[in-house]
Amino acid sequence: MAQGYLTTHVLDTARGAPAAGLRITLYRVEGASREILAESVTNADGRTDTPILPKGDFAIGTYELVFFAGEYLRITGQAGETPLFLDEVPIRFGMSDPDAHYHVPLLLSPYGYSTYRGS
Repeated sequence: MAQGYLTTHVLDTARGAPAAGLRITLYRVEGASREILAESVTNADGRTDTPILPKGDFAIGTYELVFFAGEYLRITGQAGETPLFLDEVPIRFGMSDPDAHYHVPLLLSPYGYSTYRGS
């Protein structure tokens, strides 16, 4: 059985704080289709309470995390004018090591974001 798993962390760089209460959806991508695997909301530390893709569900493949930034920005009073510059932020990535811990953080502000493979 694969020992890999996936975690995420969202930091609000405009406020200099974790992005608490941000909704996230995880999809497995195959060709043009996406299958929803998990939905979660970040806690006070900007993380999900458990891995968004735990060891028992891990498989090599292509995935997409969708961060509902617009909802979060509205709740925190940072949304600005409609339409929002950032609303849903999709990050598509591959996981090729069945035993690795993949960590995909998001650094978010109302007008930009950044991601990387974390540890």
